[in-house]
Amino acid sequence: MSDLPFTLDQLRILKAIAQEGSFKRAAESLYVSQPAVSLQVQNLERQLDVPLFDRGGRRAQLTEAGHLLLNYGEKILGLCQETCRAIEDLQNLQGGTLIVGASQTTGTYLLPRMIGMFRQKYPDVAVQLHVHSTRRTAWSVANGQVDLAIIGGEIPTELAEYLEVLPYAEDELALILPTFHPFTKLHTIQKEDLYKLQFIALDSQSTIRKVIDHVLIRCGLDTRRFKFEMELNSIEAIKNAVQSGLGAAFVSTSAIVKELQMGMLHRSTIEDVIVKRTLWLIFNPNRYRSKAAEAFSEEILPRFANPGWNANALKTSPPTTSLLDIDTDNDSLFA
Repeated sequence: MSDLPFTLDQLRILKAIAQEGSFKRAAESLYVSQPAVSLQVQNLERQLDVPLFDRGGRRAQLTEAGHLLLNYGEKILGLCQETCRAIEDLQNLQGGTLIVGASQTTGTYLLPRMIGMFRQKYPDVAVQLHVHSTRRTAWSVANGQVDLAIIGGEIPTELAEYLEVLPYAEDELALILPTFHPFTKLHTIQKEDLYKLQFIALDSQSTIRKVIDHVLIRCGLDTRRFKFEMELNSIEAIKNAVQSGLGAAFVSTSAIVKELQMGMLHRSTIEDVIVKRTLWLIFNPNRYRSKAAEAFSEEILPRFANPGWNANALKTSPPTTSLLDIDTDNDSLFA
């Protein structure tokens, strides 16, 4: 086959339809007409001689061949983006893009501060912050869609040999109380006092909740005796609930800086109990490292890291295997 049976524009259209679920919304996202999108898909199906969409339902559903083309198409488009970014780097940080990933807590409270410092020094570099689950963020780094990421959860086992995973910082999870709670008058509360509190927490399957339970159990506490008033799905909701007097909670210290300064929450110290978790820095040593990513790693990351952190830790020899060798289906890329 001398000529490729598809163009990059056709791959972009295929990806947009798969993401948006319809030809109409895909056309809107790409700022083209719906007939133009339909014509490109028809041409693509004719060139490949296979149907790519099952048009029987209300939502555009990919056929098996469509899923296969989308899987490889995303890799092709990713390499094209990587090529363009490498060329942009020739401008010596007078342009280009830095894409940083993060899990929920770090992406909400830590990364914006880091990005703000970076933008002050390199205002011409466009910065994107992608905040998702640890699993989805790890896949984005592995696929080259994100330069580097700071996460608090566990890396999917199938990615362990393709990613460089470095301990970056310690995140302390503090016990917070309403400012009018009787325990706020105590310099230190006893471990057994935790059984008297009504707790507000994230879902029991969340990464932070599991870390908290593990540390408390290790400190000799029986978490089954804890009284949970409610479970909420965001740190902001939990902080507001505590401020309103609905209970106590463990949250990252990075999330309560303003509230403590303004006297809106009280942070309590527990005798012989400190709840911490490790934040991890992840990157793909097989992928091209832009000058923007190198500058961020060398100039910004050390300011928030554990003592002794060395940016040279990111300069490792790439593994001999490639992410392209992983046999995955499309669903795994977005889990």
